[in-house]
Amino acid sequence: MDAVSEVLRAVRLSGAVYLNGEFSEPWCVMGQGDAALYAAFLPLSERVVSYHLITEGRCCAQLAGNQGSAIHLNAGELLVVPQGEAHILGSDLALSPASAAPLLASQLQTTPGQVMKLSYGGGGAGTRLICGFLACDNTLSNPLLSSLPPIFKVDMRNDPRSAWLESALQFAAAEASDWRAGSAIVLARLSELLFIEAVRRCIDTLPADRKGWLAGVRDRFVGRALSMLHAQPAHAWTVDELARKVGLSRSALAQRFTDLLGQPPMQYLARWRLQVAAQELLTGSKSLAAVAEQVGYESEAAFNRAFKREFGTPPAYWRKNQAAADAAGAAVNPVGPVGEPRAAA
Repeated sequence: MDAVSEVLRAVRLSGAVYLNGEFSEPWCVMGQGDAALYAAFLPLSERVVSYHLITEGRCCAQLAGNQGSAIHLNAGELLVVPQGEAHILGSDLALSPASAAPLLASQLQTTPGQVMKLSYGGGGAGTRLICGFLACDNTLSNPLLSSLPPIFKVDMRNDPRSAWLESALQFAAAEASDWRAGSAIVLARLSELLFIEAVRRCIDTLPADRKGWLAGVRDRFVGRALSMLHAQPAHAWTVDELARKVGLSRSALAQRFTDLLGQPPMQYLARWRLQVAAQELLTGSKSLAAVAEQVGYESEAAFNRAFKREFGTPPAYWRKNQAAADAAGAAVNPVGPVGEPRAAA
């Protein structure tokens, strides 16, 4: 499995569409994290990725308080805010933005978990948006999520390799405007698909001189090395073996890898092993010894030391704290991802 697929699998994406919006000029709204909104659509999560698909018209967007991040958007483009930061959307970003939460509050109470509809603005030229988010795990500084720009857009239509997306976008718009049995799960899966495609487009369009994890994935040699490390994290990898398999000298691979990712291959592997281990501790029931063996540690003691260095606490204590935090969160927000009660913790 390639590195992007493996990292996306590890973060366990869970998508949802929450708004079918029709805006008319002039308009400007602020979108930001809202616990009640998240709880009505998503499972408990450590990170929420926001996105907005423009199906008709055009608008602008920027991170709150950051005019330099402004982006112009047209129909068929997808705006992604990977860290879920507060952001502004509007026909004119110089306008004072209205908070989206009060505009949606009554619908959120009466139809939790269903796509809400909003008409807002001054009656001029119109723009239609489908808005959603994705919950995902963030047990470590996930390499993919932390490498994405804080706000970016991708064109989901004008690419001959992805003509199928045009039909998918039309289908998403139809589902969002006409709620039917199964719409929640259909839109959730479409959300996940759109995000994955956005990541792929982001990688494809990186400037040639860009550094970071995404640039490493795109690199002919480092990308192959990353794929092997992610596919077999428990293997006793050495830089010599990786270099032979990708077709470079040891020194050339080590230098290329470090230049792009900011750390040497074995340091990267050590952190990825702990990411995999944390995911297993969070979701599985294996013993610590079994988890240690699964990610390539020869002893439980060595695993305990490495895990504590990374997370600041031993794995057994970390697992217990995570379980307690999940139970407390479920008690505070006892609403499931599609408006159904959560199962008892």
